[in-house]
Amino acid sequence: MDEDSSVASSLPVAVTPLPVSDQPAWDRKPSLASQAVGAALRVGLHPIMHRIPSRPQPIRAARAAIDRAAVLVPTGTKVRVERVRDPHVHTGHVMKAEWIIPPEADQSAAVLYLHGGGYVICSPRTHRPITARLAVDTGLPVLAPRYRLAPEHPFPAALEDAVEAYKWLLARGYSRIIVAGDSAGGHLAASLAGEISRTNLPTPAGVVLYSPWVDLTCEMSAVWDKLVRDPYLSGRGAQRVGRLVAGKVIDPRLALLSCEWGALPPFLIQVGGAEVLRPEAEAFADVLRAAGASVDLQVWPGQMHVFQILNRFVPEADAAMRETSTFVAAALEATSITLTVVA
Repeated sequence: MDEDSSVASSLPVAVTPLPVSDQPAWDRKPSLASQAVGAALRVGLHPIMHRIPSRPQPIRAARAAIDRAAVLVPTGTKVRVERVRDPHVHTGHVMKAEWIIPPEADQSAAVLYLHGGGYVICSPRTHRPITARLAVDTGLPVLAPRYRLAPEHPFPAALEDAVEAYKWLLARGYSRIIVAGDSAGGHLAASLAGEISRTNLPTPAGVVLYSPWVDLTCEMSAVWDKLVRDPYLSGRGAQRVGRLVAGKVIDPRLALLSCEWGALPPFLIQVGGAEVLRPEAEAFADVLRAAGASVDLQVWPGQMHVFQILNRFVPEADAAMRETSTFVAAALEATSITLTVVA
């Protein structure tokens, strides 16, 4: 490089902003609807999440109340929901799940969705706004396991259940599987991807993580909590639950930022720009890329933790679900090409 070109490359370059219509959905200013919902939750829900209990009895009471309230949330008429009860071949535990089936579902591909809730609360029923939307948008059946929760069932019970659910799909001929999850379910989905790579099970077609809870020690979120105003999740509340779930001795499979990774599928990670888990998602994307995975990290400005669950009310959540279906379609197409070449 000559001296003139070196000087020219160091000069500031004027950048003309793209029109809003040409900007990626995850790079736009938050909508008024998003801001209104965030403000309401910051006043009404954030104080509760900040004081989330860390003892078994209050957790069970909160779990029951949330599940009862979820019955009031409409699922929609475009999907059929079936209950699944099937004994685990290896553990003897009965797998309980929801099988969410869209019209004319693809019979060769499926989504395995692992719900969030800090590993202690929530269920497939509470997350139907996401799973039903996934089924409709992708045209794929969605299996949402009712995996065992802490503190009654400490780790690795949830991971064992996730592995058995994955094997359940494989045994029924689903050769292309998208693994997805939000928050703690995002952590579980990533842990499952790692376990699959280490145990030589067939690799998923792709992995989708919504606001993944990557660091159960919450060291990153504790720092970031002071810099953002997450409308929903409290860093201190997450830290209390993290100690309950992880315990004093952390299983290496829980430590997503330092555990070993084998061959990995492509990842889509969506995280809110205003949530305390954002630094964890960004760090995890770097770890996955270093391990050789293709990662599409989308940071949605101003959005809260697992904003995708509001896809019927908030434009950004609706757009995020559409981004997900685009990723899923591309991942399945790539897997189909690979299977054809191998055959």
